[in-house]
Amino acid sequence: MTKRNQPASPSRSGFRQSKAGKAIKITYWVATLWLALGMTSTGIVQFIKIKEEVDLFNRLGYPIYFLTILGIWKLLGVIAVLIPKFPLLKEWAYAGFFFAMSGAIFSHAASGSGAMDYFGPLLLLVLTVTSWYFRPEDRKVNLVNQHGSDRQTHSAQATA
Repeated sequence: MTKRNQPASPSRSGFRQSKAGKAIKITYWVATLWLALGMTSTGIVQFIKIKEEVDLFNRLGYPIYFLTILGIWKLLGVIAVLIPKFPLLKEWAYAGFFFAMSGAIFSHAASGSGAMDYFGPLLLLVLTVTSWYFRPEDRKVNLVNQHGSDRQTHSAQATA
């Protein structure tokens, strides 16, 4: 048999897996760090109510106090996404980022904003989804139900 027809050795396939794992890890951290930078910078700008941001919120029809709320939520969300552990808190932060950015895109569409106004929220939305999708296992909520058999038993007893 030639070398070409031989199956890959376990060490070689392990190399491929580790290479793929490394690419996933790099994708996660690049997306997460850019997301954190974007959310931190916009959160600060909103929290301190920079004039351009106030003008934008007036144009979109939102009350100015909403800037403070969004700014604080974004900064807290960045902390939640970056710190180790607390996977449920991370899920909430990602959901908040998703709702805030999709809401920003919709607000720009509803107010007739120009194409350039979509860039920031769309980029942050893509970074949110990318970071969430590629996050490591230890940053995910464990959805395994350890008491599933108990529920099935109770359901069976309830119908009997």
